[in-house]
Amino acid sequence: MKNYLFQSDRLGFRTWTEGDLDAFHAINSDPEVMYFFQKTFSKQESLEKMKTMNSNFEKDGFCYFAVDHLDTGELAGTLGMGRKTFTSNFTPCVDIGWRFKKTYWNQGLATEGALACIDFARKIGLKKLYSYASKANTASTRVMQKIGMDYLEDFNHSELENYTRLQPFSVYQIKL
Repeated sequence: MKNYLFQSDRLGFRTWTEGDLDAFHAINSDPEVMYFFQKTFSKQESLEKMKTMNSNFEKDGFCYFAVDHLDTGELAGTLGMGRKTFTSNFTPCVDIGWRFKKTYWNQGLATEGALACIDFARKIGLKKLYSYASKANTASTRVMQKIGMDYLEDFNHSELENYTRLQPFSVYQIKL
């Protein structure tokens, strides 16, 4: 039995283990999953992301968590929070974001998991969360709306200026 930091009805949230690498890399190397990111990730880049997320958890008490589907025990994706410091009207801030394996799309898991993360954020004393996505990523912006976030503005992401197909981004906020 895995030890979860918190759970929703169908998802368990935990830090990353070495055993997650193959499944996480499969998610990060899927061009369809990564369509709204600048690129897919290599296995080494996936490993570095896992290490960074665990380090962020040790430092901040939150990260983009490993998320298991409780029925299957399989790593379904990642969902959680991270500090953002790129240049914009709303940074520095804490962001909530998600990425799921395709087999778990269109099941309401991102919405369910994000609501569980919002509860966790309240418990650890965060006061506000932001979320942003390419304006073309209507699936993610729908999740932001479903979890009660308010639209703030569209913006051009300063760290992704060379990825014009991703611009502009929409940012949402929720006060906790």
